[in-house]
Amino acid sequence: MSSVTMADDAPQSAVTGSVAVVNDYLFRGLSQTNWKPAVQPGIEYDQASGWYAGAWGSNISWLSDGSTDAAPISSSLELDLYTGFRGSFHGDWSYDVGLYEYYYPGTYPSGFTRPYTTEAYGSLGYKGVTLKYSHAFTNLFGFPGSKNSGYIDLSYNVEFSPDWSLNLHVGHQDVRNVAGASYSDWKVGVTRAFAHGYSVSLGYYDTNASRSVYTNAYGHYLGRATGILSLAKSF
Repeated sequence: MSSVTMADDAPQSAVTGSVAVVNDYLFRGLSQTNWKPAVQPGIEYDQASGWYAGAWGSNISWLSDGSTDAAPISSSLELDLYTGFRGSFHGDWSYDVGLYEYYYPGTYPSGFTRPYTTEAYGSLGYKGVTLKYSHAFTNLFGFPGSKNSGYIDLSYNVEFSPDWSLNLHVGHQDVRNVAGASYSDWKVGVTRAFAHGYSVSLGYYDTNASRSVYTNAYGHYLGRATGILSLAKSF
C-alpha cells in the first residue's frame, strides 16, 4: 500500500490504507460470504522503528449461514485489529511478528462458542518467499476446545513483468481437538498494478477441507475450488 507521510523529511510515521471489492471473501481457502461479494476496507499506522497497528473489515455471512433455526446467529461483520513489528536484515531477508484479533460483533444463542479469535504470528521472508505461522491463544473461530490451533502459510510473490506479479500460496490449518476440521489450502494467482494505487487480482483457490465439517446449513461446501477476482485501491 502506498503511504501518506506525516512528516516532511525522513518520515517517522505513515498512514496507509486500502479498499477492495471481491466476488467472494475467502479466508484460508474457505468462503466467508457464501459465494457472494464483499467490500473490505483497511487502514494502518506505521512508525519508522518498524512498529505498526491497523484495522481491517469485511462483510461476512458464514456465522449466520451455519444455522436455519428460528433464532439464528446474527453476525454480518468481521472487524480485525492487529499490531506488530516488522523489519529487514542482510538486505533480502525480512521478518514480521505480532498479534491479531478477529472480532465478529453480533448476537449469539446461549451456549454457542463465540468465534472471536486471538492469534500471535511470526514470519520470515527471503526475497519473494515468505513462511508464516499463526498460533491461536483462544478457541479457533467458534470450534469448542480448539485452543492452540495453528496455521502455517508458505507464499511466493514475484514480479515477472513490469506491473505484473505471480502469487503462489499453500497453507495448512491445524484445528486442535476437532475431528476432521484440519485441512490444507492452495492458490495460484496474478496481480496487475496500475497507476494511482489501483490493482486487479485474479486467483484460483482450492482446499481439501472436509465436506461434512465445512458445508453450511444451505448445503454449500465452503472449501470448493473457485476463482476470485479482486479490485483494490490503496492510498
